[in-house]
Amino acid sequence: MDGAADDLDELIRRVDPDRWLSSRFIGDAVARADVIALYAFDHETGRAPRTASNPLVGEMRLVWWREVLEEIAGCGRVRAHPGAEALARAVRGAGLPLAPLERMIDARYRELDPAPLTAGEAAELARDTAGAVAGLAALRLDTGADAADAEPAGAAWALSRRGAEAQGLLREAADKARALPAAAFPAVAHATLARSYLAGQAPSELWKRLRLVTAVARGRI
Repeated sequence: MDGAADDLDELIRRVDPDRWLSSRFIGDAVARADVIALYAFDHETGRAPRTASNPLVGEMRLVWWREVLEEIAGCGRVRAHPGAEALARAVRGAGLPLAPLERMIDARYRELDPAPLTAGEAAELARDTAGAVAGLAALRLDTGADAADAEPAGAAWALSRRGAEAQGLLREAADKARALPAAAFPAVAHATLARSYLAGQAPSELWKRLRLVTAVARGRI
């Protein structure tokens, strides 16, 4: 792994520890780096609405990432940015579809509105962001995986982190995750932590590691 990839991995370890821990169960270093690139894209597009000084600045940041996707779709070089370059390697190298990434950007526009999300809007946002990236990660880990089997797990995890109701979605996630190939399971393993969040708990990193080991060993969320 080169220095830029190391830096990106460290970023996700710091800002997205649950999915970073799940990614440790990916044995192939290139595949693991590609999945980390997907999580970094989710992080960057997710922080655009949250950290912008006003909606216009947030929209400009999302436009910047949409332009990155357009560059990835082309045959030329992608702009010099660690996250953009890593995403390009992941998408081009594995032939991942761009549509879910575009869907993720579209979803983030909803967060530019300062009005609180309704329960239905929050669930839809979770599916279109963390759910979409879980589907892409599953495809990257096993081309035979069905992204639709991974999306509920990603969405349930994201909703639980917001403190939103996600029990029904978590049941759907647990059911669909059973259909995933074993190689793709690390893409959804972090959803097993949702139960603790929904119970109002703040599990330690050691507990998370143990819970993830059990989930991966059983292939069950």
